[in-house]
Amino acid sequence: MDKKNVRYNILTVIVYIIGIILLIQLFNLQIVHGEEYLQKSSSRLTRENTIVAARGNILDRKGNVLAGTINQYNLDIYRSKIDTETLNKTLLKVVKVLESNNDEYKDEFPIKINPTEFTIKDEKLKQWLKDHNLKEDISADEVLQNYKEKYEIKNNDIEEVRKIIGIRYGIETEGYSSMSSYTIAKNISTKSVAMFEEQSLEFPGVSVSSTSVRKYLRGSLASHIIGYIGGINEEELKNVEGYSINDYIGKAGIEYVFEPYLRGKNGKKQTDMSIDGTTTGEYITEEAVQGSNVILTIDANLQATTETALKNNIEKIKTGGFFETRDVNAGAAVVLDVKTGEVLAMASYPDFEPELFVNGISTEKWNEYTEGEESALVNRAIQSAYAPGSTFKMVSAIAGLESGAITRTETIYDTGIYPKGYHPRCWIYSSYGVGHGALNVSGAIKNSCNYFFYEVISRMGIENLEKYATYFGLGQKTNIELPGEVSGTLAGKKLYDSLGKTWYYGNSLSAVIGQAENNFTPLQMVRYIAMLTNNGEDVNVSIVKDITDVNGTSLGKEEIEKFVQEKLNLTDINNEDLNIKKENIDVVLEGMKSVTTETGGTAYGVFKDFDIEVGGKTGSAEAGDKVNAWFVGFAPYDNPEIAIVVMVENGAHGSYTAEVTKEIIQEYFNLKEETNEDVTAKPYTEQQNN
Repeated sequence: MDKKNVRYNILTVIVYIIGIILLIQLFNLQIVHGEEYLQKSSSRLTRENTIVAARGNILDRKGNVLAGTINQYNLDIYRSKIDTETLNKTLLKVVKVLESNNDEYKDEFPIKINPTEFTIKDEKLKQWLKDHNLKEDISADEVLQNYKEKYEIKNNDIEEVRKIIGIRYGIETEGYSSMSSYTIAKNISTKSVAMFEEQSLEFPGVSVSSTSVRKYLRGSLASHIIGYIGGINEEELKNVEGYSINDYIGKAGIEYVFEPYLRGKNGKKQTDMSIDGTTTGEYITEEAVQGSNVILTIDANLQATTETALKNNIEKIKTGGFFETRDVNAGAAVVLDVKTGEVLAMASYPDFEPELFVNGISTEKWNEYTEGEESALVNRAIQSAYAPGSTFKMVSAIAGLESGAITRTETIYDTGIYPKGYHPRCWIYSSYGVGHGALNVSGAIKNSCNYFFYEVISRMGIENLEKYATYFGLGQKTNIELPGEVSGTLAGKKLYDSLGKTWYYGNSLSAVIGQAENNFTPLQMVRYIAMLTNNGEDVNVSIVKDITDVNGTSLGKEEIEKFVQEKLNLTDINNEDLNIKKENIDVVLEGMKSVTTETGGTAYGVFKDFDIEVGGKTGSAEAGDKVNAWFVGFAPYDNPEIAIVVMVENGAHGSYTAEVTKEIIQEYFNLKEETNEDVTAKPYTEQQNN
């Protein structure tokens, strides 16, 4: 026998031996221990759960957490191999535990008992009955009986029946499986958690899950900046990847814009359970990674002062605190670092509670927030544009000086009625029957003289005014890192040409004093004031200081800007540097100083006892049947650090809103600990429209 045959025979024997071993093992598994292994496999299920990553924090410039996360316990139920009667009994026991600890649970079945009646009416009720194949004239009692039979509920106690139906209806509506749960209750108490875990055998299919949820730690503070999150809707689900129908997503503000960074990366947990749904073991297969932190430029304390001062000012105007009662309900205020362009505070009134959106806002609260002209969800600092009135006159002055239409020392004599165009009157003539007399440019700003600026526009033409207003960023977005910013409009020939309209001389007379189609956001206005204090140099506005991941690594300003530009579809701001002469800027700022420091200045009464020297300008602008009140300012005068703009819808007089600015400045310098002196002053009202 040759060697080849020997090797072949040996290989054949080995194959036969392996085959015999496999047959013996198969016989052992299927015949000897088959029943035992079948019972084991039938009594064990494995489920993979998502570990929701903690959402990144939103912090102020000093590291104070404005929006963070807290640990929350939810009660879920998975489909298990229990009969209907056991399911109903289990759900009733679940409800009793929750109610004993004052925990709320999900129940959207539209019928209440004692008395039994529908909780929805008219068209909503008709649609619901139609969607559930029920007759239009069916009674609430009949519907309740219908669902009792449908869910095979054997209880006779109507209250218990209704409770079981409430959860069964939710399960039917949203669905569940052995791998995907239905959430019975969110944010249950630790008492309930302990009871469900200690008595888990009595609650087959029921499971307590722990998840991190968004918590807005300062209530409504900075609500328009931070925004809010909510359950993802079908449209959002189509347009974003990596989300499920049970996920939350940023809906507004910073939460919306920086959703990809804040969200984090979910982990995975494997759960072993018996066939009746009882958990037998859990282990993590993939760790969750917390989302990145977004650090804002705002100061939480200054933000709080700004919001409170604005709210109190609106209430004071509304209740006659300035010797007249006005119908006022809305306003905005912005504080800007004039050197960096960072927003230190941005308030919009009325505000809202972001917390209410986390688990689904009620219809009543939604209607309260959205109905009427004073919608609480509108960020009036960037999403609403208003005629600036006399606060625009510094632009008009710069345009006149730079174009050579006027000089810094030249005086123009105000007779009260301008002799050209439609013969507009200066505000002082309408009040007192006389003009301001001879004024130079600083005096015209101090006294807010319309006549002076009518003459300026007559000399220089609308093109020069458009040129400098555009340079100061008016009528264009600032490209702040927030959604919904509007451009506003700049009155002038360019606008009229785009609309196919003819620009007339009379339009120029209105435009130069901040009326006509001039409509700017408070943020645009504060940027313009900051540019004035920066010798006319551009200021890049920002409200996001940095983004850092879980390891503390910074994303970097350049990457943030690139991301925001793509997210919000922004275009670059490329204004030509007009190299405005410093001496022209100085004479305008001197006029603003006289507004607050000299007798006759339109805000002198507010700042006359103030220890910090302020430059400012009041403004009152007609808007339909309203007269909006403005105050724009900066401090300290000699070395400006902050620019402030306050606007109150229908506030009537700019001097009213100056009080808000004063409180903000005081708080800013108190925070810097640069002054501990008493800088309070008695309220004062100028009886004029500027």
